[in-house]
Amino acid sequence: MSWGTELWDQFDNLEKHTQWGIDILEKYIKFVKERTEIELSYAKQLRNLSKKYQPKKNSKEEEEYRYTACKAFLSTLNETNDYAGQHEVISENMTSQITVELARYVQELKQERKSHFHEGRKAQQHIETCWKQLESSKRRFERDCKEADRAQQYFEKMDADINVTKADVEKARQQAQIRHQMAEDSKADYSSILQKFNQQQREYYHSHIPSIFQKIQEMEERRIVRIGESMKTYAEVDRQVIPIIGKCLDGIVKAAESIDQKNDSQLVIEAYKSGFEPPGDFEFEDYTQPMKRTVSDNSLSNSRGDGKAELKFGGKSKGKLWPFIKKNKGATPEDFSNLPPEQRRKKLQLKVDELNKEIQKETDQRDAITKMKDVYLKNPQMGDPASLDHKLTEVNQNIEKLRLEAQKFEAWLAEVEGRLPARGDQARRQSGMYDGQTAPTVNNCAQDRESSPDGSYTEEQSQESEVKVLATDFDDEFDDEEPLPAIGTCKALYTFDGQNEGTISVIEGETLYVIEEDKGDGWTRIRRSEDEEGYVPTSYVEVYLDKNAKDS
Repeated sequence: MSWGTELWDQFDNLEKHTQWGIDILEKYIKFVKERTEIELSYAKQLRNLSKKYQPKKNSKEEEEYRYTACKAFLSTLNETNDYAGQHEVISENMTSQITVELARYVQELKQERKSHFHEGRKAQQHIETCWKQLESSKRRFERDCKEADRAQQYFEKMDADINVTKADVEKARQQAQIRHQMAEDSKADYSSILQKFNQQQREYYHSHIPSIFQKIQEMEERRIVRIGESMKTYAEVDRQVIPIIGKCLDGIVKAAESIDQKNDSQLVIEAYKSGFEPPGDFEFEDYTQPMKRTVSDNSLSNSRGDGKAELKFGGKSKGKLWPFIKKNKGATPEDFSNLPPEQRRKKLQLKVDELNKEIQKETDQRDAITKMKDVYLKNPQMGDPASLDHKLTEVNQNIEKLRLEAQKFEAWLAEVEGRLPARGDQARRQSGMYDGQTAPTVNNCAQDRESSPDGSYTEEQSQESEVKVLATDFDDEFDDEEPLPAIGTCKALYTFDGQNEGTISVIEGETLYVIEEDKGDGWTRIRRSEDEEGYVPTSYVEVYLDKNAKDS
């Protein structure tokens, strides 16, 4: 099967077919190029997606990634980023191994095709020239033969005519001989050119054209093989990244399997555990014995008489009762005293660790400077040792400053660890003060309730009691009002430093009066004396309410 023998007369069709083959190759190149662009775009979108959901540095979101589920999600994001990288590899390999190579090959193919068809056209032009020469020789031979016949006929006519002179007959005879000689020469020339043309035609159709067409056939077959190899490469480029993509997917599965719900639950405990002990059992109080009220019924009735005026004043001033609430919502105290004991201990421990790392870093820097100074002392040509004194002094000052800071936080840490109750497996109750760092609001004060002589509670009495507390702080005209009655007693379980306004300090084991029980905000209002009262965390005291207060 050869184009040279089978398609010897299809020069133009072969030219069209080979051009079509190049067009197909260029179309495939364009297809691969667009595929690489899609892969790059997909990889970019995957990377942007992974980056979008990455936790922001130094943010609360970054702290959430302590949980195993969040760590698994972070691993998924990282593996997705690596997965995107493999699509970039696909694009790069397809570009370098297919697009670039085929584009170079197409240029070579065009040059080779041009060369072959140029050679074919040259052979065609040569055989056409030979054909024209043959035709010209043939026509000349034909013409000379006709001229020779006419000259012979004229000679015979002159020779037969008795009236023609002998000289004219001789002239006609010579002319006939010349024409015959010219015809013979034309015949010989035509015969020679014909033989030569036949030989060249045989070479053209049986040698030159088959050779040229064979080269064109081989060129076309190489093109077909090349596009097939490129398609294999196309598949192999994808196949090469499959193991890595598989590892990315395995990484995601492994991250998912590493999720530990128990560990996450423990982290929640560590994050929010207050360190408080739950309240103990209430002791039985025998109310058959006579009760002793700290405030007389008359004081209650007196306070009720001016209820309307006090309500108006109280409604106007209630927003000023707790300025320490705003303080808690502002900057965090340096010693983290706004946190529950357990959380405060963790924060202090973290701060101590950070300071120790900074101290170690500065110490390493000091050692490095000291070594450099020793080198300068031994080899003065390398540098001036005195030039390092300022830096060394600065580093030593930083170390001393950090050590003092560390000692301060270590002292606070030791104080917290000394105060924390014995740890056990029992659940800890978190005080309302530390639950979201909120303190009792003014609305709680508006709901204060007083005990009436018959043991009941009324909203009117509650409002009156609120106004009386406000009056002691903001208006001297209420100085003569009776204090709130005690509704029970309490015993301090732990020492509490009431540094914020509205709170009161208590010492462990101290007994005080309860004038307002916990309303669900984690605070109990107590009194030490008529002029000293405030709030303490409910979990810091053990409350013993009077019978009337319990019945309400």
